[in-house]
Amino acid sequence: MILIADSGSTKTDWCLLDRKGQRKNISTKGMNPYQQNEEELNNEVATALIPQLPTTELDEVYFYGAGCIYDKVALMQRVLNNHLHISKTCEVNTDMLAVARGLCGREPGIACILGTGSNSCFYDGKAITKNVSALGYILGDEGSGAVLGKLFLGDLYKNQLGEAIKREFEETFQLNVSQVIDRVYRKPTPNRFLASFAPFIRQHLDNEKIYNMVLSSFSAFICRNLLQYDSQNYPAHFCGSVAWHFQEVLQKAASIHAVLIGNIMKSPLEGLVKYHQ
Repeated sequence: MILIADSGSTKTDWCLLDRKGQRKNISTKGMNPYQQNEEELNNEVATALIPQLPTTELDEVYFYGAGCIYDKVALMQRVLNNHLHISKTCEVNTDMLAVARGLCGREPGIACILGTGSNSCFYDGKAITKNVSALGYILGDEGSGAVLGKLFLGDLYKNQLGEAIKREFEETFQLNVSQVIDRVYRKPTPNRFLASFAPFIRQHLDNEKIYNMVLSSFSAFICRNLLQYDSQNYPAHFCGSVAWHFQEVLQKAASIHAVLIGNIMKSPLEGLVKYHQ
């Protein structure tokens, strides 16, 4: 049996495949070894994943995740091997390779993530050959849910969006400015907290200032990332909840910068299933 995982900072999509091609889809919270310690990761596997699996006897496991940089691979493999009995392969890769394999298959192209965070790369059909560093939501992550949330809250509490939007926001989420500051600066996973407001932002795209804020952030993603690849000769494929739900604004930003958009998918998991089959 093969277990494939696509993990972002907010959620992890798992797919269990048996030899007959039958599958079971599972969802758990995001598992990011760069942001979470070993105890937290072990707890998520033990309490959220294992109860949903019909067996822990597996041939191959392919885990693709945010934060799975080189020096975190061994940690993630250790966590998986603590709970799963894997007879052949336990492979841990970056979420960027998941997007490249899932969206491009074995064809060259530009692969992009717009979810809680953002990232991009050029993929030659076999491997990632160029990657502009994402830098996270403080220094980079343009166009991501976390950055959209950060920009939105900044405008909201700098009185740029009007009292009606502020009142609706605070009534919807039962938050005030002091609580927002506490969640962002003192509580864990502020990126998830910021990204959680993306649906509210999408609901208010008819507000010109909010629309322009989103368009500007997508344009920044293109200018600071995609234009460093050969975007004139290769399409840019996107996945992630932000790319999926804001795709009309994303298409608008791409047209401004003459970037050709290929596939836009909510998750690369279906493509990964095909790739590994």
